[in-house]
Amino acid sequence: MPDAIELGADELREIAGWSAACAARVLPVFEAAAPTDPRPRDAVAAARAYAAGGRRTAALRQSSWAAFRAARETPGPAAAEAARAASLAAAAAFLHPLASAHQVRHVLGAAAHAARAEELAGVPAGTPEWARGHAPPAVAAVLRRLPAAPTGGGRVGELVRDLDAALHAGETFPRERPG
Repeated sequence: MPDAIELGADELREIAGWSAACAARVLPVFEAAAPTDPRPRDAVAAARAYAAGGRRTAALRQSSWAAFRAARETPGPAAAEAARAASLAAAAAFLHPLASAHQVRHVLGAAAHAARAEELAGVPAGTPEWARGHAPPAVAAVLRRLPAAPTGGGRVGELVRDLDAALHAGETFPRERPG
């Protein structure tokens, strides 16, 4: 059993709000494929409501599961990744205070799946840089209490590891480029 870490309600709210903002970036990708399916947008709205001071409720958890189901039912991999980002945004309110590499995926999952949705949709992949530049202090603080991101997970796992390494190092974007 992994050791427990400190994880405050304010940190959960900041992570959920940031995750919702990451996922919102790719809602148009999902909605282009499934314009009548509100589940990912509802999950992002629920995460934002929690981040703004709402309660962790069964409805919040259900919105996460509904977006997850939307990911499984939608046509096309880009839309599925966008729905997964929304699902993980709502699920961020339920992070566990465990020093587990698996929890790193929960902290960074919405950003990583949003970035993958952009890649698959062929739209400019701005989410990794945006996520680094807009991560609230709580994201890096919590990541520093956790082990490094786990191996595996394909391209999304690679994106999680890249974000984890950058945020652990205090790296933010956009960076000034030489020259």
